[in-house]
Amino acid sequence: MKLLTSLTVSVVLGTLLPVAFSKDQSGTEITASTKPGTGTIKELVKVTGVVEAIDLQTRHVTVKDATGKLIPLAVGPEARNLEQVKVGDRVTVRYAQALTLTLVKDGNEIRSRVDSPVTGSRTVKGERPGGSLGRQVEVTANVVAVNRKTKMITLRGTEYEVDLKVRDPDQLKMIKVGDQVHATYTEAVALSID
Repeated sequence: MKLLTSLTVSVVLGTLLPVAFSKDQSGTEITASTKPGTGTIKELVKVTGVVEAIDLQTRHVTVKDATGKLIPLAVGPEARNLEQVKVGDRVTVRYAQALTLTLVKDGNEIRSRVDSPVTGSRTVKGERPGGSLGRQVEVTANVVAVNRKTKMITLRGTEYEVDLKVRDPDQLKMIKVGDQVHATYTEAVALSID
């Protein structure tokens, strides 16, 4: 949920941009779109680099990208064949995340959070490391405060509250205490050894 909150606060409800697209030098592509009562942001990241360090005990790998930036990666136990990765190996990591927020007027759903099981594919034991993993989280939160002067709303989920800035005045006009926000967060990671 920490990623969901971070992405939500910094981008979607924070800006509720009209359709937008950007690509930075690191290979990250970001798209955002909005229509009344809903907003979506998608981020696609592709990093190709060389393994600089690997710790099999803690399952941490450090990759240096083409710009010289060191990227620390925590590799979960579901990833097979990590012992085959060596310093100097060239790797490609693809990461995608998307968040869609939908305003539910006068919502009467129970606040909830549903984590879908992690899905994906793994290489067969003994083959070169690689594979992909994905997961989805759905949250329904109550709008418990709206401050039109500061353009802030407060959402109460199942675990905590979060304050969000809504910069789009047309979106802010639509939101009132008693409404709900339904959020769907999806992420996927793919790794391959070149």
